[in-house]
Amino acid sequence: MDRLENGQLSRRERQMMDIIYRLGKASAKEVLENLPDPPSYSAVRALLVTLENKGMLNHSKESRRYIYTPAITEVKARNSAIKNLLSTFFNNKPKNLIAALLDESDENLTKSEIDEIRKMVHDK
Repeated sequence: MDRLENGQLSRRERQMMDIIYRLGKASAKEVLENLPDPPSYSAVRALLVTLENKGMLNHSKESRRYIYTPAITEVKARNSAIKNLLSTFFNNKPKNLIAALLDESDENLTKSEIDEIRKMVHDK
């Protein structure tokens, strides 16, 4: 089980991974420009090295700068995050997660959205 599956990424590391997945590849400067409430440039560089040491990123050199790319697919990252969510909050039971999502008292989902989700689950 890797660090992602164990939920061993900090909030800031997850933010940085999200940025790199969204951009496809990024330099430290590009990551810094996309971070909310960003730390210093040197802190971003240090965190990118940490993510690389954790096996989450690879780098290549373009001219004088490092370009970081994900070492694992976004699908694997998403699946690992869902597994972590299930184990942390839903007793490892997908039905508990789905029930929480389909709670009709949840004001964030419209009845049509709930019906659409139910249809998607049924069709799978």
